[in-house]
Amino acid sequence: MIRRLGRRTLPVRLARPLAALAATAVLLGGGAVAGGPGQGASVDVLILGGQVIDGSGRPSRAADLAIRDGRIVFIGDASDRRFQPGRTINAEGLVVTPGFIDPHTHSGGDLAAAETSRRMALNHLAQGVTTVLVGNDGDGRPDVAARLAAFEEAGVGVNVGTFVGLGGVRRAVLGQADRSPTVPELGVMKRLTAQAMCEGAFGFSAGLYYAPQSYAKTDEVIALAREAALRGGLYETHLRDEGSDNIGLLAAVEEALQIGRQAGLPVHFAHIKALGVDVHGQSGAVIARIEAERAAGRKVSADQYPWAASGTRVSSALMPRWAMDGGREALRQRLAAPEPRLVNDVRAAIRRRGGPESLLIVTGPLSGKTLGRVAATWNLEPELAAIRIVRDENDAGLASFNMAQSDIDAFAVRPWVVTASDATEGHPRKFGTFPLAWTSLVGRGLMSPEQFIRRSSGQTADIFGIQGRGYLKTGYAADVIIIDPTRFRALADYAQPTRLSEGVQFALVNGVLAIDHGRPTEALAGKAVRPAKPDGGCP
Repeated sequence: MIRRLGRRTLPVRLARPLAALAATAVLLGGGAVAGGPGQGASVDVLILGGQVIDGSGRPSRAADLAIRDGRIVFIGDASDRRFQPGRTINAEGLVVTPGFIDPHTHSGGDLAAAETSRRMALNHLAQGVTTVLVGNDGDGRPDVAARLAAFEEAGVGVNVGTFVGLGGVRRAVLGQADRSPTVPELGVMKRLTAQAMCEGAFGFSAGLYYAPQSYAKTDEVIALAREAALRGGLYETHLRDEGSDNIGLLAAVEEALQIGRQAGLPVHFAHIKALGVDVHGQSGAVIARIEAERAAGRKVSADQYPWAASGTRVSSALMPRWAMDGGREALRQRLAAPEPRLVNDVRAAIRRRGGPESLLIVTGPLSGKTLGRVAATWNLEPELAAIRIVRDENDAGLASFNMAQSDIDAFAVRPWVVTASDATEGHPRKFGTFPLAWTSLVGRGLMSPEQFIRRSSGQTADIFGIQGRGYLKTGYAADVIIIDPTRFRALADYAQPTRLSEGVQFALVNGVLAIDHGRPTEALAGKAVRPAKPDGGCP
C-alpha cells in the first residue's frame, strides 16, 4: 500500500514534485529490512503516512519509518508489520526528511554555554537542523578531543563536529603578530594541526580575510593544509577577499584552488558570494573557474546562505588589516588618534560595501541604525563614526547589504553548492537560513523540494564525510524532521533577528524528540560527530 499525502492540499509547485513517485511501489531501503524488526516488534517511534524525501535527490515517496535505539530500523509500508510503538506520529500531509546539516556556524559558544537554553540550539532545530559544524573561518581550536568531549558531557541539542583552524593554531604559536613563522614555529603549528585532525576534526579551516590569519602567506597555509590532507580532511576557506578589499575576489578564488592542489585535498568555499559593488556580476567568472577545476577531477564545493546582507563586526568589515597587527588593544591605540592613512582606508571600505546607508548595526546600543544615521546623530563623517564605534562602543555586529540577487541566485543553483547559515549574533541568518532558502529556491521554482533537501542534508554529509547521517536509510542515526511544507518559513528578519522559524512540526535527534507538535521538548540528545578515523598518520 502506498499512502498519498493526507487531508491537506499542497500548493501545485510542491505537490507535483512531492508526489512524483506516489504511483510506484518503491520503498526507501526496501520492504523487509535485513536486521530490522519483524512483525509485532517493539519500536520507540513509528512515523506514519508522511511523504518521504530521503536526502539522495530521488523523487519523494509515501512511506512509514520505524525508529529504535536512536536508529532508523524500517522504512516502507508498515500497515502489515503490526509494530508495537512507544509513540506513533501521524505525518499525513507532512514531509519527512533527514535532519539538515549546517556546515558553517559560529554556534560553538552557544553549545558550550552554561545556560541549557543556549545549548538546546532551538535556533537551529526550528530550522530543521540537527547537526552543525563549528570552528569555521579558521577559528577552530586545536584541542578538538577536549572540546567534543565537553559538548557531550554538558549536553547539547544538536549533533556537533568541528574543524581545526588556522586562527586557532596561529594564535597558539604566534599570537596576533603580523609575521611569518620560523621553521621551528611552523613545525609546532603542523604538529598541532595533525593532532587536531587525529582527535576528530573534519578538516583545516582558514579565514584569510581576518587578522591574524590574513598575515599568513599562501605557503604557510599549504603546509598546514597538507597535514589535514594526510589525515583525510578537506580545506574549508573564508577567502582572503570576497570583494575588492585586498587581492580581489578572483585572485582569492585562485589562491584557494592553489592551496587545494598543492596540499592535495578537497576545497570547500564558505558562504560563497560576490561582496561589494566592485564585484557585482563576477559570480559567472567564479563559477566558471570552479567548474573548470572540477572538470579536471578535483573536489571543489561551496556553501551559501540566501540573505543579501553579509555579517561580521564593524572592525572586521571596515578596519584595515595593517592596523590590527598586535591584536585588539593595539588597534584601539591606533584609533585613539587615527592617522590619515587609517581614516582613508576606512572611508574606502565603506564605499566598497555600498556606502554608510548599506551598513546596519545589529548588536549593542546602536542596533537597528545604519552607519549613516549614527554618523549624522554624532555629527561625524561616516569613517570617523565607524572608528568611534570600534574604539568606544565595544565594536558592534554589522550587516552589510552588499550582494546582488543575481549573484546569489547564480551560485545557489550550482550542483556543488549546499545550504549553510554562517550563524552569528544579530543577523537573522542564525534563526532563519534554511526556511528562507526553501521559500526563495523552491518557492520561486529554482529547484525542486528533492534538490533542496539533498543540498541541505545528504550532499553536505558526503562533502564533509559525516557518516551515518544526512539520509533516511535503515541503520542510519534517527535524525529526522517532519515539516509542514505550506508553513515552513523564516520569521527572523533584520529588525527581529531572533524570531524562531515555523513549520517544523517534529524534529528527532538520535531518535529523541526535540520538537513535538511544533514545540520544543528541551531534550539534549545531540552527540559529537567525527569523521572516519584516517588510514594513517595518527597514533
